[in-house]
Amino acid sequence: MREVPIESPEPLWRQAISGAQILFVAFGALVLVPLLTGLNPSLALLGAGVGTLLFQLVTGRQVPIFLGSSFAFIAPIIFSIQTWGVPATMGALACVSLMYFLFAGLVWKHGAEIVHRYMPPVVVGPIIMIIGLSLAAVGVNMAMGRSGDGKLELVPYATALTVAGIAFGTTVLVAVFARGFFRLVPILAGVGAGYIAAILFGLVDFGKVAEAPWFSMPTFVAPSFELAAILFMLPAALAPAIEHVGDVLAIGGVTGKDYTEKPGLHRTLAGDGLGVLFAGMVGGPPITTYSEVTGAVTLTRNFNPAIMTWAAVLAIIMAFFGKFNALLATIPAPVMGGIMMLMFGSVASVGLNTLIKARVDLDEPRNLVIVSAVLVMGIGGLALNFDGMTLQGVSLCGVVAVLLNLVLPAAKSRG
Repeated sequence: MREVPIESPEPLWRQAISGAQILFVAFGALVLVPLLTGLNPSLALLGAGVGTLLFQLVTGRQVPIFLGSSFAFIAPIIFSIQTWGVPATMGALACVSLMYFLFAGLVWKHGAEIVHRYMPPVVVGPIIMIIGLSLAAVGVNMAMGRSGDGKLELVPYATALTVAGIAFGTTVLVAVFARGFFRLVPILAGVGAGYIAAILFGLVDFGKVAEAPWFSMPTFVAPSFELAAILFMLPAALAPAIEHVGDVLAIGGVTGKDYTEKPGLHRTLAGDGLGVLFAGMVGGPPITTYSEVTGAVTLTRNFNPAIMTWAAVLAIIMAFFGKFNALLATIPAPVMGGIMMLMFGSVASVGLNTLIKARVDLDEPRNLVIVSAVLVMGIGGLALNFDGMTLQGVSLCGVVAVLLNLVLPAAKSRG
């Protein structure tokens, strides 16, 4: 692989500015996950910052990657909080790190191919699609001014649709027509435009912002550990683990270095898992590698991992900025609904693209069975109850997809 020559060290102030830019690029998605799931945005910032520093510690600060809130866990988090509560959900999310450590151990012993053997595109693709599609109704309800379950009206229908439409439309316009750096922040632009519209419609109350202190300690959540919640959450790690491998390969293609060899894919997976463990223990959403940051690195051509350190430190500082976090809490449901309609569809599209890129043949019966079963079970909300323990959603889909892929004969084996 082509190695990019190391440039002379840049001044600290330039590293700090570059780090702030990285955080700005990641910021929209970073705080969107806690806003959608009802978790604390300040803990998402803290988890991302500390998690990135832990990742750098494990990998020897060799990889220019920033870790932020994972969209793969939105649906499982919402369901888990409704079913088992926030502490049990945090405990389950902390246990998700075990999957990363397991993958890291398998890669260390057998090489990266072991992951792809048990989780080929025909398994991963539909699982990622379900992660996006399973919450479609939640996004639509919020866009119409209702609570996620559709039972409560929070904002009048016409006003809500207008605000959601502005947020949605702005995100689309920026994503499609913007150029340069601005193309990297469509979510941030959509939230900003929707928020301004919400202010004009009188939907925003700044009272809590005025009352909030400038600096405050985040409200940590002590995790509890319930087996049902843990078993429900573990399979959700399949998609971000695969995404992690893709992001490590992608950033390696940008910098001209093979990070799967040095520091090693097992180290990057372990570093990611350590960050997930910390986030779950303090009450934040799980973190993962960010493709947005890879795009920013590609655009700026700044490959220095030190800028990720600066981004992480700035994220930690922002976590203690009380008024800022109070401001995030004032964003109305229709704004988030407008963004969710696009974001959940985008996640589903990633799953579809996984199938397309791998040229998965859906004329082949085994492939059609796997994809069809996962989509119907996931979208339809199939649940399996075992003496009070429930398996459903992404977790059920993950188990079914892996088992079907192992059991069903390949095309060459069929008579």
